Amino acid sequence: MLIKRNLLTLWVLLLLFVSGSATKWNLFKRTPDAQEGDVRLTGSQSTSEGRVEVYHDGKWGTVCDDGWDMAEAQVACRQLHFPGAKSVVEGKEYGQASGPIWLDDITCKGTENRLITCGFKSWGVTDCTHKEDVGVICDSDTNVTMSNSTHSLDHSASLSDDLGQIFHSGDGCDFQITVQSATGNKWEDGTPEMLETKICAHRMIVSQFPFFSTLMGMTSITVNVSQSCQPHFTSFIRYLYTRKIDVTFSSAQCIHWMASTFGVKQLMEDTGRVFTKILPEDTSFHTQVSLHKYAVETEDLVLQENCIQYLAWNYENLTRSSAWPHLSVEVIGALLARSDLVVPDEYFVLQTVESWILEKGNSSSLETQAELLGLIRFPMIPAEKLYDLESNSSLYSTHENMYRENMLKALQFNVLLFSNLQTNPKFNKEDDDYHPRIYTSNPWSTVMDPFKKTVTKPVRAQYPSYNRRMQYDNGYNYRYHQPTVSPYIQTTTTSFSTPVHNSMIFQSNKAQWEANVFKNQHECSNHGLRCESVPVARLVPRSHLSQSNVLFRNRLLLMCQGKYICQVQDFKDNLAYIALNGTQVLAYPCTDDQYIYRFVVRPEYV
Repeated sequence: MLIKRNLLTLWVLLLLFVSGSATKWNLFKRTPDAQEGDVRLTGSQSTSEGRVEVYHDGKWGTVCDDGWDMAEAQVACRQLHFPGAKSVVEGKEYGQASGPIWLDDITCKGTENRLITCGFKSWGVTDCTHKEDVGVICDSDTNVTMSNSTHSLDHSASLSDDLGQIFHSGDGCDFQITVQSATGNKWEDGTPEMLETKICAHRMIVSQFPFFSTLMGMTSITVNVSQSCQPHFTSFIRYLYTRKIDVTFSSAQCIHWMASTFGVKQLMEDTGRVFTKILPEDTSFHTQVSLHKYAVETEDLVLQENCIQYLAWNYENLTRSSAWPHLSVEVIGALLARSDLVVPDEYFVLQTVESWILEKGNSSSLETQAELLGLIRFPMIPAEKLYDLESNSSLYSTHENMYRENMLKALQFNVLLFSNLQTNPKFNKEDDDYHPRIYTSNPWSTVMDPFKKTVTKPVRAQYPSYNRRMQYDNGYNYRYHQPTVSPYIQTTTTSFSTPVHNSMIFQSNKAQWEANVFKNQHECSNHGLRCESVPVARLVPRSHLSQSNVLFRNRLLLMCQGKYICQVQDFKDNLAYIALNGTQVLAYPCTDDQYIYRFVVRPEYV
């Protein structure tokens, strides 16, 4: 009876919106209709590989390989928001193509934005067959093959795997679910071409619920889903029997949508958590931006925050990616509103916003530009860069009054004592403009790699600290300090100094800091600490902090193998405990827990 009751509950979730004898549901309404000249890749498990197809006159058609080379491939891949093309594929089987061959003898320079702006014979004029359809492999700019990343979800509890066997065998099924997907093509009479999949289920399970008594006479229903989600619908229905499902990069969004639409809350929440494992895998940032747009449309606030947080923590790399010029005003505004934006300094933020505005040109109104520039925290701009702002800013003349007002506000903050500022009615210490983000430039941070072995045995004399720069391919510049080693302790340690506050009048008033990474309990105890868990980072002042109305809200950034920031931790009692993949749920996963630690000092006026 328990199994039967649980199974009935699952079917309630499946048929929550059913009424009448012929019910149709539309999933993935967000999928836009194909537009003239759109490009897609088909016939491959990978999102970045496949047969090239072009949309024209209401139908998808293929491209002949005559004249097709890397220049044409680059245009097609960039139109699909990939950084570029890796290679041209000729003669590879991507399945049997249907529809016309739209393009032949195509010639591109390689700089075009859309494939149909290149030269070609004419629409549908060709001497090719479908055996000559061209394919491409686009550069996904990622180090992990996302389509191969599988995450198994198991909510089976007391449900038996035998239910899965019943589902697959179809024994006793008397309720047919027809899954329809539009191909994007149309028949001669103008009706859309549809693909169908039929699933046989058990009507008696549903009919036992009074709420669904109207289904007593029903033998079938029809569900409309997008073509990309159709292959995953059977797995979703099987989950309702077994409470088990494998979620991959290619299926996660579809399964999340189905779960949210049908009210299967646990599946929706856990599939949403899979997205956090996917986010770091795409260094082009198109996945993160696309998922945020999807989260807004589905009103999934948790997923929205996960996406924006990742973009904020990795803002510097985001601004160098191919996705940056295509960000919406809403995403830029959401990022600029955050105090956990990780950037070298506030001037860097201003420069990136100005470059985004200039890239948009006339498509962004002066009002929109002013709103975004108004989110820049001008008092946090380093004083030496503030003085040169008028001559260096590309938008100063366009928004002169706004720049002057904010620069005056910033100059007052830099040269007046806080006690004097308090008499100024325009000064509000709670204003975000007077609070730092997470600034990583010198002198506010230092970096340590605890896995880098610089000393092989204990020594009695400490090494003097010195700076050394290391450049990573993805754009991060990290400043290293040679670790100091005590006579008998192998703990990774570094010392550095910062001003007590970032306003100019405190530049000569220095605070001394010591940063440590303890990898085991022995290292903790040697420093008189009892650590709750290891590894743990410590950041402690080594000089008296005399400014009583300055509070240090320091942060620890964990950079996964120097590629992306996967965690941002607060210091509590000078300690920050490190989450590991095997023991805790991480903000964003890091293979083998290979972290580089960046300690950031953040003084705030309180």
